Amino acid sequence: MKSGFLLGTVLALPLPVSADWQFKSRSDLAPPRLNITIPATQDVEKGYLFVAPFAGFPDTPTEQHGPRQAGPYIFRDDGDLVWSGYGIYSIWSTNFQAGRWRGKDILFSFEGDHNPGYGHGHGHITFLDNHYETIRELRAGNHKLVDKHEFHIVNEETGLIQIYQPVVRDLTAWGASDEQKWIVNAIIQELDIATGELLFEWASLDHISPDEAILPINPGQAGSGYNSSDSWDYFHINSVDKDSDGNYLISARDACSIHKINGTDGSIIWKLHGKHSSFKVPKDAEFCFQHDARFLSQHDDIEIISLYDNSAHGTEHGGGSEVHTAPTSSGKIIKVNTTSWEAELVQAFFPPDDLLSKSQGSTRVLPNGNVIVNWGSSGAVTEYLFNGTPIFHAYMDSGYLGIGVENYRAFRYNWTGMPNEEPAIAALQSNEGITAYVSWNGDTETKAWRFYTVTDDYGSKEFLGEVERTGFETSLRIDRRGIAAVSAEAIGTNGRSLRSTGVALVEREINPAGKASIVAADEVAAQKTIIKPISR
Repeated sequence: MKSGFLLGTVLALPLPVSADWQFKSRSDLAPPRLNITIPATQDVEKGYLFVAPFAGFPDTPTEQHGPRQAGPYIFRDDGDLVWSGYGIYSIWSTNFQAGRWRGKDILFSFEGDHNPGYGHGHGHITFLDNHYETIRELRAGNHKLVDKHEFHIVNEETGLIQIYQPVVRDLTAWGASDEQKWIVNAIIQELDIATGELLFEWASLDHISPDEAILPINPGQAGSGYNSSDSWDYFHINSVDKDSDGNYLISARDACSIHKINGTDGSIIWKLHGKHSSFKVPKDAEFCFQHDARFLSQHDDIEIISLYDNSAHGTEHGGGSEVHTAPTSSGKIIKVNTTSWEAELVQAFFPPDDLLSKSQGSTRVLPNGNVIVNWGSSGAVTEYLFNGTPIFHAYMDSGYLGIGVENYRAFRYNWTGMPNEEPAIAALQSNEGITAYVSWNGDTETKAWRFYTVTDDYGSKEFLGEVERTGFETSLRIDRRGIAAVSAEAIGTNGRSLRSTGVALVEREINPAGKASIVAADEVAAQKTIIKPISR
């Protein structure tokens, strides 16, 4: 379970940062260490985990919580790192996903400013190819700023975004004073990814009255309206989807409702839950402060959607005012009937540890029918069988760094990464001999590593051994003496050479305090040598 330590009880002592000392070939990388409490079973969907965890609590001189390197990450189910996007996405990033654009596999993420107090972010969408090179940055149309909550690709050509636009209105009818004049006009846009052309725009204040708000302007749980940064966020769109008929589905968190919008004139086709729902909603299908509403299927008068039901709103540090509508958050799949105008719960997915996340979250149905639920500000992810059985559960960081860790959305994708950068290598001398370490950030294709000693200034090499790739970093223990420099070669399927490293000079190994500078016996035993060392 997630650590139950209260912040006030954490001793003000210098503690080792558990993110450090993970990779000898990439000492600059300090990714989160997933805290896996339900190991992945054989029934999990194929593919990698895509997350972008960050710290929910600010650092202080005596305490550090959450990932030391917040950013987009790709992990295997056992927590092994595949790719660190830290520094590649160089600002605050979230909603990190894989997708397809014009027939090619890509990565994309929001990149920009983060305002955690109001749940907003302002920036742009950055696209990478499968070599991890930037190929596009997309910004909003009509002189507006992309918000962090949504980017969704439609038909490999267009993208859906969401915008928080502060505007001035007379808000006295909703209990505001003369000084409270700022309100958020929640906007969605559809853009041509290649050109940035604005194809469609819809604004909440043109169609939805502030009467729909669940959180009133006073006492200010959703903004008090005194200035643009404090605008009353009466609606708060946090997801946008589009169906094959060209209509849109939006999640309005602060109205506790899902709206289907006509893609031609912007009119409301139906509204699920909230005030004045189009459907009769049974108790078990109710939701509030939700995220990530998605079309799953549509046939005649039956439509099925998925969503993440937070059932909570408030601060994460336990202060301020909170609103709870259920004991825990949950993922939900809901069926609506547009003839009988009734809603029905199809399936719910409840957290293994009774988590209640006051912000963020996602629910996605995977290709094999499993469901992956991300618990938002609770900093965890779970994969389920469709019947609700959890078959994988992990928190986004471990130990003290796991306190306050958060993650907006989580996904699972198949992905082939072929980095343009060369692999990294280090050769370290301990009392017991030399160990060579090699890694290649983002590579998914290497099956084995061949190691060589460099014997002269002209780059002549002698073969040391070949080792099956064991994870992000693979090592070879070298018993020979007199070696001064080492290199390695990545080997793919069918023995094909993929890329070579540079040359690493042997350096003296330095380990954390209290750990001897030797390679542990179990580490040596874990190496799977394919070819015994010979000269070449």
